Amino acid sequence: MIETIVLDVGETVTRDDRYWNSWADWLDIPRHSLSALVGAVVAQGRDNADALRLARPGMDVAAEYRAREAAGYGEFLDETDLYDDVRPTLSGLRELGIRVVVAGNQTSRAGELLRGLDLPADLVVTSGEWGVAKPSPGFFERVLEVSGAAPHETVYVGDHPANDLFPAKAAGLRTAHIRRGPWGHLWADDVAVVAAADWRVDSLTQLIAIVSD
Repeated sequence: MIETIVLDVGETVTRDDRYWNSWADWLDIPRHSLSALVGAVVAQGRDNADALRLARPGMDVAAEYRAREAAGYGEFLDETDLYDDVRPTLSGLRELGIRVVVAGNQTSRAGELLRGLDLPADLVVTSGEWGVAKPSPGFFERVLEVSGAAPHETVYVGDHPANDLFPAKAAGLRTAHIRRGPWGHLWADDVAVVAAADWRVDSLTQLIAIVSD
């Protein structure tokens, strides 16, 4: 029986369009160029920050992030950044008595912004606030602490095999891989992903049927 659903953030709950477009504008390069670089590093299984380093070799991403914040071009999220299925799905899960947690690899500021959207979730938290990030086992230890349920009663939902699916599975959680965003689409039919995922979904709305079975 499933008691808790835990959802990744980027390309699971929120679109990454604004994030990458803002970086392209900040670096003064065409948006489609940075998008292509993101696709390249995804295909190579590299960290997405490598796309920024390809766009500007030698760049200190953390320092550049701070410069953007200081200049007033920092992180921002509003309702338009949410996928359309987020609110109805999270509300539907809670109506079924499922505990809903949103937990992903984001900054503390992103956590504040997400909570400001008043999502129908029991908890919204980020790796920046926890001080440990995926794919570290420590992140999923924290996930289980806040899930309030046993590992086999907890489902982690995400798009990224290396950050979401594989480490969650290793921690004993059940997993749902969503075909969403570049990682979700590229790796959706990978043999290892198919083997590791308890469910593969194209929309969060499918989670309602999963917990109802």
